Amino acid sequence: EVRLVESGGGLVQPGGSLRLSCEASGFTFKWSTMSWVRQAPGKEVEWLSSIDYNRPPIYADSVKGRFTISRDNAKNSAYLQMDSLQPEDTGIYYCQNSAGTRGQGTQVTVSS
Repeated sequence: EVRLVESGGGLVQPGGSLRLSCEASGFTFKWSTMSWVRQAPGKEVEWLSSIDYNRPPIYADSVKGRFTISRDNAKNSAYLQMDSLQPEDTGIYYCQNSAGTRGQGTQVTVSS
């Protein structure tokens, strides 16, 4: 069974940072492109970043320079370091594998 479990969300003030984690199981993680997407209240799902096993990561313009994606194949885990968070970054954050499977998500709220 494919399983993705996100964690690390929470409430943070504008300008703050969070590090999201995604623990994966049930598929060959090291060969899978891993992505982070988010869904803001009332909006469609937005792709944020992807990391492949043999290519540099890529980012949406909305997060480029603020978010950093990484992975640890030994731990079957992916991460998203989020810096300089703004209220518009509020939403539910999901990790996603190459097949499009997502976890249950983790809530990120940026508010003073």
